Amino acid sequence: MSSRKTDTRDARREALAQVQAEQERAERRRRRLVVLVVAAVVLALAVPAAFLIADALRQQDEVADVAAAPIEGEELVDVPSAGHVEGEVPEEQQALVETDEGVLPPVGGDHSPVVQNCGFYDVPVADENAVHSLEHGAVWLAYRPDLDESQVGTLRELAAANPYLLVSPYEGLAAPVVATAWGVQLEVESVEDERVAPFLARYLQGEQTPEPGAPCQGGVGG
Repeated sequence: MSSRKTDTRDARREALAQVQAEQERAERRRRRLVVLVVAAVVLALAVPAAFLIADALRQQDEVADVAAAPIEGEELVDVPSAGHVEGEVPEEQQALVETDEGVLPPVGGDHSPVVQNCGFYDVPVADENAVHSLEHGAVWLAYRPDLDESQVGTLRELAAANPYLLVSPYEGLAAPVVATAWGVQLEVESVEDERVAPFLARYLQGEQTPEPGAPCQGGVGG
């Protein structure tokens, strides 16, 4: 009787061992499958990300190469003075340029002692405040009030991404978009023009800045 009980216990232990072994094999298969799936997902995400990063770096290098040299179409303008003047600044004291196509924003000159806060505006800003922003290393992207909404949206995004970028509409503008830094200006037909990015790279807090690092906030405007 005891012999039969022993045989039964041995049989049960052997069966249990077989079940446990099969469970362990199944668990190992499951873990390998999880690792393979995770690896596949990571690879699927990493490869496009790598291409995106490489493409972004390539574009950065291209922009830097263009920005390192004079930009096609940019105009260097002599700045007569850089004094602080209370109230509206007379036009003859500003580097204001008029063309057959219309007016161009001032690139410098006497200006208000109060800076125009950098950012995006859907209403015009005062020249005398904007020039103070230029003095602090801002770039001013002025656009015609009737500019296409998609381009205005792009300008808004650029302003949000660059703390020293001032964007505002400008009445009677000589070109759809005019990029202005202290003493230099570029007219373009579209904000998508390939010269806009190099202009920003070259002149935002660029070497032309009379007071680099001075704030573009704490003045007037939202």
